[in-house]
Amino acid sequence: MKKYIGIAVLSTFMACTSSVKKETAVTDSTATADQASAVNDVKLADPKTESIYKSYISLKNSLVAGNATAAHQTALDLATSLKAFEGCENTALIAEKIAGTEDIKVQRKEFTALSSDVIALFKHADIKQGSIYIQHCPMANNGDGGDWLSSEKKISNPYYGKEMLTCGAVLEVIKAKK
Repeated sequence: MKKYIGIAVLSTFMACTSSVKKETAVTDSTATADQASAVNDVKLADPKTESIYKSYISLKNSLVAGNATAAHQTALDLATSLKAFEGCENTALIAEKIAGTEDIKVQRKEFTALSSDVIALFKHADIKQGSIYIQHCPMANNGDGGDWLSSEKKISNPYYGKEMLTCGAVLEVIKAKK
Protein backbone atom coordinates (compact mmCIF):
# COMPACT_ATOMS: atom_id res chain seq x y z
CA MET A 1 0.00 0.00 0.00
CA LYS A 2 2.84 2.41 0.86
CA LYS A 3 4.32 1.82 -2.60
CA TYR A 4 1.10 2.99 -4.28
CA ILE A 5 0.78 6.03 -2.03
CA GLY A 6 4.38 6.94 -2.87
CA ILE A 7 3.68 6.65 -6.58
CA ALA A 8 0.59 8.87 -6.27
CA VAL A 9 2.54 11.47 -4.30
CA LEU A 10 5.41 11.37 -6.80
CA SER A 11 2.98 11.72 -9.72
CA THR A 12 1.33 14.72 -8.11
CA PHE A 13 4.70 16.25 -7.24
CA MET A 14 5.88 15.95 -10.83
CA ALA A 15 2.58 17.04 -12.35
CA CYS A 16 3.34 20.74 -12.57
CA THR A 17 6.42 20.03 -14.68
CA SER A 18 4.90 17.42 -17.02
CA SER A 19 3.33 18.14 -20.37
CA VAL A 20 1.11 16.17 -22.72
CA LYS A 21 0.34 16.99 -26.36
CA LYS A 22 -2.70 15.55 -28.09
CA GLU A 23 -4.43 16.20 -31.38
CA THR A 24 -8.12 16.62 -32.04
CA ALA A 25 -10.58 17.98 -34.58
CA VAL A 26 -12.30 21.34 -34.27
CA THR A 27 -15.93 21.34 -33.23
CA ASP A 28 -18.25 24.24 -32.68
CA SER A 29 -20.58 24.67 -29.75
CA THR A 30 -22.19 27.62 -28.05
CA ALA A 31 -20.86 29.03 -24.80
CA THR A 32 -23.76 30.65 -23.03
CA ALA A 33 -23.49 29.35 -19.45
CA ASP A 34 -21.66 31.36 -16.83
CA GLN A 35 -18.38 29.51 -16.27
CA ALA A 36 -17.59 31.33 -13.04
CA SER A 37 -20.58 29.75 -11.32
CA ALA A 38 -19.68 26.33 -12.74
CA VAL A 39 -16.38 26.42 -10.84
CA ASN A 40 -18.36 25.81 -7.64
CA ASP A 41 -19.53 22.45 -9.01
CA VAL A 42 -15.98 21.06 -8.81
CA LYS A 43 -14.76 20.06 -5.36
CA LEU A 44 -11.26 18.81 -4.70
CA ALA A 45 -10.00 16.96 -1.64
CA ASP A 46 -6.93 19.17 -1.18
CA PRO A 47 -7.62 22.88 -0.43
CA LYS A 48 -4.34 23.93 -2.10
CA THR A 49 -5.28 22.11 -5.30
CA GLU A 50 -8.77 23.60 -5.19
CA SER A 51 -7.26 27.08 -4.82
CA ILE A 52 -5.08 26.47 -7.88
CA TYR A 53 -8.10 25.25 -9.84
CA LYS A 54 -10.27 28.26 -8.97
CA SER A 55 -7.47 30.71 -9.75
CA TYR A 56 -6.71 28.95 -13.03
CA ILE A 57 -10.38 29.06 -14.11
CA SER A 58 -10.51 32.78 -13.24
CA LEU A 59 -7.44 33.41 -15.40
CA LYS A 60 -8.88 31.36 -18.25
CA ASN A 61 -12.15 33.31 -18.05
CA SER A 62 -10.22 36.61 -18.12
CA LEU A 63 -8.47 35.49 -21.30
CA VAL A 64 -11.76 34.35 -22.84
CA ALA A 65 -13.13 37.84 -22.15
CA GLY A 66 -10.02 39.43 -23.66
CA ASN A 67 -9.48 41.37 -20.43
CA ALA A 68 -5.70 41.75 -20.05
CA THR A 69 -6.03 43.76 -16.83
CA ALA A 70 -8.13 41.05 -15.17
CA ALA A 71 -5.75 38.38 -16.53
CA HIS A 72 -2.87 40.26 -14.90
CA GLN A 73 -4.58 40.11 -11.48
CA THR A 74 -5.87 36.55 -11.76
CA ALA A 75 -2.40 35.37 -12.85
CA LEU A 76 -0.95 36.94 -9.68
CA ASP A 77 -3.51 35.02 -7.62
CA LEU A 78 -2.67 31.81 -9.47
CA ALA A 79 1.07 32.33 -8.96
CA THR A 80 0.47 32.63 -5.21
CA SER A 81 -1.57 29.40 -5.16
CA LEU A 82 1.05 27.55 -7.22
CA LYS A 83 3.92 28.67 -4.98
CA ALA A 84 2.07 27.15 -2.01
CA PHE A 85 1.98 23.72 -3.71
CA GLU A 86 5.28 21.84 -3.57
CA GLY A 87 6.56 21.03 -7.05
CA CYS A 88 4.69 23.83 -8.80
CA GLU A 89 7.24 26.59 -8.24
CA ASN A 90 8.31 26.67 -11.92
CA THR A 91 4.67 26.80 -13.01
CA ALA A 92 4.25 29.77 -10.66
CA LEU A 93 6.99 31.53 -12.65
CA ILE A 94 4.92 31.11 -15.82
CA ALA A 95 1.90 32.62 -14.04
CA GLU A 96 4.14 35.52 -12.98
CA LYS A 97 5.11 36.07 -16.64
CA ILE A 98 1.41 36.37 -17.48
CA ALA A 99 0.96 38.78 -14.58
CA GLY A 100 4.01 40.76 -15.70
CA THR A 101 2.36 42.06 -18.85
CA GLU A 102 -0.95 43.51 -19.94
CA ASP A 103 -0.40 42.44 -23.54
CA ILE A 104 -3.18 39.91 -24.13
CA LYS A 105 -1.22 38.19 -26.94
CA VAL A 106 1.75 37.56 -24.64
CA GLN A 107 -0.59 36.40 -21.85
CA ARG A 108 -2.29 33.93 -24.17
CA LYS A 109 1.03 32.59 -25.47
CA GLU A 110 2.31 31.97 -21.91
CA PHE A 111 -1.05 30.40 -21.01
CA THR A 112 -0.13 27.42 -23.24
CA ALA A 113 2.82 26.33 -21.08
CA LEU A 114 0.93 27.14 -17.90
CA SER A 115 -2.02 25.01 -18.99
CA SER A 116 0.20 22.08 -19.92
CA ASP A 117 1.62 21.98 -16.39
CA VAL A 118 -1.70 22.54 -14.64
CA ILE A 119 -3.48 19.89 -16.72
CA ALA A 120 -0.89 17.33 -15.63
CA LEU A 121 -1.53 18.31 -12.01
CA PHE A 122 -5.29 17.83 -12.28
CA LYS A 123 -5.02 14.47 -14.00
CA HIS A 124 -3.71 13.24 -10.64
CA ALA A 125 -5.92 15.36 -8.36
CA ASP A 126 -8.46 13.87 -5.99
CA ILE A 127 -11.73 15.26 -7.34
CA LYS A 128 -14.58 14.76 -4.89
CA GLN A 129 -17.37 16.29 -6.98
CA GLY A 130 -17.89 17.39 -10.56
CA SER A 131 -15.88 17.11 -13.74
CA ILE A 132 -12.97 19.03 -15.22
CA TYR A 133 -12.81 19.25 -19.00
CA ILE A 134 -9.54 19.26 -20.92
CA GLN A 135 -10.15 21.23 -24.10
CA HIS A 136 -8.03 21.90 -27.17
CA CYS A 137 -7.89 24.43 -30.00
CA PRO A 138 -5.74 23.20 -32.91
CA MET A 139 -5.45 26.71 -34.36
CA ALA A 140 -3.94 28.34 -31.25
CA ASN A 141 -0.26 29.31 -31.28
CA ASN A 142 0.03 29.58 -35.05
CA GLY A 143 -1.38 26.10 -35.63
CA ASP A 144 0.65 24.35 -32.90
CA GLY A 145 -2.51 24.12 -30.81
CA GLY A 146 -3.27 24.88 -27.22
CA ASP A 147 -5.02 23.07 -24.38
CA TRP A 148 -6.85 24.39 -21.35
CA LEU A 149 -9.05 23.29 -18.47
CA SER A 150 -12.70 24.18 -18.20
CA SER A 151 -15.39 23.64 -15.62
CA GLU A 152 -17.95 23.00 -18.35
CA LYS A 153 -18.22 21.04 -21.57
CA LYS A 154 -19.07 24.07 -23.71
CA ILE A 155 -16.09 25.61 -25.46
CA SER A 156 -15.00 29.14 -24.54
CA ASN A 157 -11.62 29.58 -26.18
CA PRO A 158 -9.06 31.54 -24.08
CA TYR A 159 -6.61 31.76 -27.01
CA TYR A 160 -8.93 33.75 -29.26
CA GLY A 161 -11.74 35.04 -27.06
CA LYS A 162 -14.64 36.53 -28.98
CA GLU A 163 -12.70 36.24 -32.28
CA MET A 164 -13.20 32.45 -32.29
CA LEU A 165 -15.01 31.76 -29.03
CA THR A 166 -16.22 28.27 -29.89
CA CYS A 167 -13.13 26.96 -31.69
CA GLY A 168 -12.07 23.78 -29.94
CA ALA A 169 -13.10 20.40 -28.64
CA VAL A 170 -13.16 18.42 -25.43
CA LEU A 171 -10.19 16.02 -25.35
CA GLU A 172 -10.79 14.39 -22.00
CA VAL A 173 -12.99 14.57 -18.92
CA ILE A 174 -11.48 14.20 -15.47
CA LYS A 175 -14.22 12.99 -13.13
CA ALA A 176 -14.68 12.46 -9.44
CA LYS A 177 -13.75 8.99 -8.33
CA LYS A 178 -16.75 7.12 -7.03
